[in-house]
Amino acid sequence: MIIDRERPTTAAEREAHKVFKAVRAKEAMTDYAKAQKAFHDNRERLKAERLAPDAEATNRAKAG
Repeated sequence: MIIDRERPTTAAEREAHKVFKAVRAKEAMTDYAKAQKAFHDNRERLKAERLAPDAEATNRAKAG
């Protein structure tokens, strides 16, 4: 985005910049939240895979 520094910004332009800045920040947080959820889901899946053999052995010992 090229901004002409010689021309002062109008009140409408300043207001538009404020609104768009807020929208961009919200989109960034949405992306961050998606990444955090994916990370958490993957961590839980890996944890379940790691603990599955122990849980299976415990269930066999209780049943047998």
